[in-house]
Amino acid sequence: MQNSPAHVLVVDDDDRLRALLCRYLGGNGYVVTAASDAADARRKLKDFAFDALIVDIMMPGEDGLSLTRSLRQESSVPILLLTARGAPDDRIGGLEAGADDYLGKPFEPRELLLRLAAILRRTAKPEPPAEAIIGPWRFDAQKGVLEGEGGAREVLPAGESALLSALLAAAGHPVAREKLVELLGGDMSARSIDVLASRLRKKLGDDPRQPRFLQTVRGEGYVLWVA
Repeated sequence: MQNSPAHVLVVDDDDRLRALLCRYLGGNGYVVTAASDAADARRKLKDFAFDALIVDIMMPGEDGLSLTRSLRQESSVPILLLTARGAPDDRIGGLEAGADDYLGKPFEPRELLLRLAAILRRTAKPEPPAEAIIGPWRFDAQKGVLEGEGGAREVLPAGESALLSALLAAAGHPVAREKLVELLGGDMSARSIDVLASRLRKKLGDDPRQPRFLQTVRGEGYVLWVA
């Protein structure tokens, strides 16, 4: 993880659960700040730089999905969504909004701790180059942002940014899914890598049938071409 304790923002309108989460995370080595709703979270985000957010979906006013979508326009901070909704469509909706993980209520505190640690491991990647050129895109690895021609801009979620950084480190050479799982850490799987790669292709403007930049090499893994 990081040398200094990770700073986590817990956003939940349930006073009791919010207090329990803050106490539990604080007792396990995290620095924790709490927000009672999305508006409060936005105020805290102006004052602090957080390493991760834990956000409840069902809140009065702006809900967690809307907050996540909005934050993804400007930040790649890891987001773990909490919700009482456990249907597959709800989980997919959370991930499509830009969340890095999704945990249904009720949950075991230990599982929350493990999932949070996994997200932070994926974020704590080796020092990437300050920036890299991928065809028409400039990738700012520190911010997790793709900038293209005509002002085009894509803020990558932590998982996508970590995968792109890992592939950039071996640009022009295939990297096995198993190796990428190891590099990204956490509860990543080969299927998770495939999903992240598919999302990256879309953002890079790659034709999924004949990708130019992010290609699949049968039996070897993925290779990134930067020119």
